[in-house]
Amino acid sequence: MIPKTPINAFIALLISVLTISCIDSKKEDDEEANNLKEIAAVDQTRKRPTRTCSTMDILKKHLTETPDLRTKMITIEKQCEAFIKSRKSGETKDLNTISIPIIVHVIYNNENENISDTQIKSQIDILNQDFTKTNLDRDQVPQEFLPLAANIQINFNLEKVIRVSSERTEWGTGDEMKFSSSGGSNVVTPQSHLNIWVCNIGEEALGYAQFPGDNPLTDGIVISPQYFGSEGYVLSPFDRGRTATHEVGHWLNLRHIWGDGRCMKDDYVDDTPSADQPNYGCPEYPVLSCNTNDMSMNYMDYVDDTCMYMFSKGQKDRMRAVFAEGGPRQSFIK
Repeated sequence: MIPKTPINAFIALLISVLTISCIDSKKEDDEEANNLKEIAAVDQTRKRPTRTCSTMDILKKHLTETPDLRTKMITIEKQCEAFIKSRKSGETKDLNTISIPIIVHVIYNNENENISDTQIKSQIDILNQDFTKTNLDRDQVPQEFLPLAANIQINFNLEKVIRVSSERTEWGTGDEMKFSSSGGSNVVTPQSHLNIWVCNIGEEALGYAQFPGDNPLTDGIVISPQYFGSEGYVLSPFDRGRTATHEVGHWLNLRHIWGDGRCMKDDYVDDTPSADQPNYGCPEYPVLSCNTNDMSMNYMDYVDDTCMYMFSKGQKDRMRAVFAEGGPRQSFIK
């Protein structure tokens, strides 16, 4: 394995930019769900979508606009490193299962975008499966990475759905959907709730997230309705809810599996092999880059929904560090 770069490279990583998008195929048993899926496909006039997430673009923008954000994120990185070191040495015990309440803001321009409660529930179910390693496709993890597949021990609970009708047909990635003053919906208690805005982003982005330490008024993740959940108005090949899994990973301080750079860039996780670039579609294992096999089935790559099905133990440490004492999401622990 190519050795990972040291933490000093974190500053360089903060200004790396790449887009993301996830894909997948799913059969609907319900006739109405089939119809909605067909509508979603018809609505998609461009070529077959690829996973595009605007998270790193947003980070770069926020770093430019917020002078102290870089310092905050470096401090968070140091806290994360200290927590992982302390836990591995036995000085600090790991936290128990963490429960995260969710507020879903549905901002819609038409009936299809006003997604059903059933579709929302399907997404919450998927998050709970993926973050507890109870997803049915976990048995597809290659033998090489099987010992590394982790139960993150995080549960998600839907607390409230807020619905806002809007004349706006596309929102972009400027965070306007997060403010009622611009026709969106204001964030709800971000110190104790994960806020998810479901609206038509456009710009060929499936979703995006905000990293810990950034502005609490815009804290959370954003996903287009046709990539949210696995039932109803969903579009293959991103109809298994893995866009939300990916974006929640960012919200919990995970980087893309290739470190948003070439072989010498780092995702700050020891057990994820270095990668040269993102993988797309459903690549046949193994995919070799940087003298190692890519962990392309990791939720933080860009493959289709049906071809991603694991987090690693190192990623678990990193995510749970944000809830530890001094961590940016410590306030979620009661």
